[in-house]
Amino acid sequence: MKELETGEVIITQGDLQKRIAELGKSISEDYKGKDPVLICVLKGAVVFMADLIRTIPIPIVIDFLSISSYDAGRGESGAVRIIKDLDINIAKREVLVIEDIIDTGFTLGYLLRILKARNPASLKVAVLLDRPALRIVDLPVEYKGFEIPDEFVVGYGLDYKENFRQLPYICKLKTA
Repeated sequence: MKELETGEVIITQGDLQKRIAELGKSISEDYKGKDPVLICVLKGAVVFMADLIRTIPIPIVIDFLSISSYDAGRGESGAVRIIKDLDINIAKREVLVIEDIIDTGFTLGYLLRILKARNPASLKVAVLLDRPALRIVDLPVEYKGFEIPDEFVVGYGLDYKENFRQLPYICKLKTA
């Protein structure tokens, strides 16, 4: 088995913080007077959401949702299931889903259909990383951090087999 190590940093800690502050400003302006619910998709988006909410001065409510779209050890299975559901009712609420990365769009598309069935007043998406080269499902993304090429990345909440989430930047993963 090859040892894993990180490669080239593609988004620095400084660039992350600058862009997240810009997203927070836009979100604050767009949701002023609306008391939005921000839904963090666990586990990958938790670091992004933690930094994002600190840049939003308007009243917000947060909740967490955990989904699985992978079959351990065998890659993407195509089956999506909710592991941890929301604690609050989002009916007639302004909802903003906070996601770490969008690849094919299948998982987020499924999640948005589930949430839309709960009758929110609005349903929008903020994503830290967008990888459009892999997109199969067209999704509306109102707030986008960075567009990245088709390379496997880790750090800032993104992992490889639960490793590297704690890195304060985003980098490529390489094998030694």
